[in-house]
Amino acid sequence: MMKLKGWVMLVFAVSLVSGCQTMTKSTCDGWKPVRPAAADVETMSSELAHQIVAHNRFGQTQCGWRQ
Repeated sequence: MMKLKGWVMLVFAVSLVSGCQTMTKSTCDGWKPVRPAAADVETMSSELAHQIVAHNRFGQTQCGWRQ
């Protein structure tokens, strides 16, 4: 019985310690600036251009992207 208590305490302690792990992931992981080629810029709609600019500005302010 005493041996079982020791195992239960060990499992409990390990589960508490593993719960203190910090996350290093960011909400910006997996996203990057959109950099269209010059030929694409000539043919894209103004709406798409505005969306790309908004995306890149958001990334600059929230994710630290640089131009």
